[in-house]
Amino acid sequence: MNMAYSPCPNDTFIFHAWAHGLVPGAPELNVTYADIDITNSLAAKGEGPEVMKISYAALPWVLDDYALLPCGGALGRGCGPLVLTKQGGAGGGGGAIIEASGAAQHEVYPLLAGQRVAVPSERSTAYLLFRLWAAQQLPGESLEIVVMPFDQIMPAVRDGQVDAGLVIHEARFTYANYGLQLLTDLGSWWESDTGMPIPLGAIIARRSLDLEAITSWIRASVHYAWEHPTASQAYVMQHAQEMSPEVAEAHIDLYVNEFSAALGEEGYAAIEALLGRAAEAGLVPAFDLAKLRLQG
Repeated sequence: MNMAYSPCPNDTFIFHAWAHGLVPGAPELNVTYADIDITNSLAAKGEGPEVMKISYAALPWVLDDYALLPCGGALGRGCGPLVLTKQGGAGGGGGAIIEASGAAQHEVYPLLAGQRVAVPSERSTAYLLFRLWAAQQLPGESLEIVVMPFDQIMPAVRDGQVDAGLVIHEARFTYANYGLQLLTDLGSWWESDTGMPIPLGAIIARRSLDLEAITSWIRASVHYAWEHPTASQAYVMQHAQEMSPEVAEAHIDLYVNEFSAALGEEGYAAIEALLGRAAEAGLVPAFDLAKLRLQG
């Protein structure tokens, strides 16, 4: 079976067992390691592998051909995208640094007006959250959006190529190393605004496949990872893009949680809230929310 997921520690940790033939009855995997922007595009074109990880924000474009699987993805609390600026740059002296951890801090300010903001994908959940936040916090302000691979965003902000960057994954642990500062935590804003966890990355499979079987294999891989937490270390670090073992472990601890094994009602409610709100705002195509859940 062909599958595409990122080289990030949470994905390699979750899929290590299946990728190494440790899940009984599961077919051999042919894995493609790809940035989320690539898989979002492949899924939208209908050209991707049978199973892949994409952004939850990209689901409305693909649900006719692909089904959302109820496990294996990234959804949780305290793990949302961050908006960063250079220390002493936008936000340094010219306005308040907003960490969006409560309603009192949700102030409207023109700090980013007319600024260049780097984002990892125009169909990423991070960018969707940013647009929902900006519509609420910066109504009427114009921003110049620059799409680039997520691992290039912090260097671009540091080097002044862009004024701010929307970052994901391990960047929350390492941004200070680039001389950057937090402008806002979009995950904290979302949790404060909705009381729900943050949907980030989804696992999808072609609807023509045995979705129940694929779900069972992914769940088995997740549980193997939890039961043998050191078994995947070499595989994780092989693909960790020069990340330190400590950062890789923190990454796994943050993004692999109970929702990785089962979305449950809380997980589905969060996804429906995010995409329902986005559809109402015209940020994603209108679609039938019922398609988010496996039938039968």
